[in-house]
Amino acid sequence: MPMKIDLEALSNHDLSDDCIVCRTQDVVSMALIPAAAAWELANELPRFSVALHGAASLLGVMMEEGVQRSELEAALSDLLDEIEDGIKEDTVMGGPPQGSA
Repeated sequence: MPMKIDLEALSNHDLSDDCIVCRTQDVVSMALIPAAAAWELANELPRFSVALHGAASLLGVMMEEGVQRSELEAALSDLLDEIEDGIKEDTVMGGPPQGSA
């Protein structure tokens, strides 16, 4: 029997020092995003192809584990809203910090 996946816990900040969302966002921005960009460049793939297809494939694994598509879409929508809010905030403040491409 597959383990229950709690999308709420995986996508909402809990405002603690050990917030799993903040820690996950740090890993993604410091390691996975640059690695995906380097892999695309090294393999002459279109920009963002690894991000798009990799994300979709990872979400597919979650679906295989029993997470419903509607639950994933709702969680992804919330996360994208948060990202858009961050982009707007960065723009108002003069752009993202240097070196955070």
